[in-house]
Amino acid sequence: MDYQTITIEITDGLGLLTLNRPEKMNALTTQMRAEIGHAMRDMAKQARVIVMTGAGRAFCTGQDLGDRGDATQVDLERSLRDEYAPMLESIYDCPVPTIAAVNGPAAGAGANLALCADVVIASESAYFLQAFTRIGLMPDAGGTWFMPRQMGMAKAMGAALFADKISARQADDWGLIWEAVADDAFDAHWRKRAAHLAAGPTAAYAAVKTAIRGSFEQPLTEQLNTEAHLQGDCGKSRDFREGVLAFMEKRPAKFEGR
Repeated sequence: MDYQTITIEITDGLGLLTLNRPEKMNALTTQMRAEIGHAMRDMAKQARVIVMTGAGRAFCTGQDLGDRGDATQVDLERSLRDEYAPMLESIYDCPVPTIAAVNGPAAGAGANLALCADVVIASESAYFLQAFTRIGLMPDAGGTWFMPRQMGMAKAMGAALFADKISARQADDWGLIWEAVADDAFDAHWRKRAAHLAAGPTAAYAAVKTAIRGSFEQPLTEQLNTEAHLQGDCGKSRDFREGVLAFMEKRPAKFEGR
């Protein structure tokens, strides 16, 4: 596919997807949503970790309200079901770890695009904004699902109702993201984190994602059974044998992954 609104590259197992409409602060269009979904599914076949970030000074400022003429005439229900949902599911269901490297403002659907990733690392100058009520809407693009799970009901409700900016440091403190990093160290830091995952046990990471996400939907007894099943599979893998051997030999493990 010839991408017009994003760029992609894969180096040493690290897949990098860059939202590339810097003149529009990477606001989302119909084409961009389709390209992100296609790229995620394609890169997952080759990469061991996928990082999403934004070109220019923003990560993503949400829906481009000028994308399809009069924004008030757009069928929002259709757009969310047919365009947003497939894009978000391509990220959430990705078989390899995903990182959102939030380099600047993440607003509206752009904030929730970031929260869809497994890990969110933000520069300290970045912020998250559920801007929807400012224009008479409610949070969408998964915001009502991600926020209460990641920072609790009280903070999620306040963020949705007041539409206040949440600084990267606040987001870190509240548990909305994994970590906030000083601007001058941001690029090197997320690349180091991504390289760590790219060199890790890919199948075990997939099991981690399955087990942790499923824990919200089942009681302890069923979760213990899920853990036993997934761990049994991990225990039969070449990565487990290599990990144990490396531990005994006091050397770094060399995981093969998928």
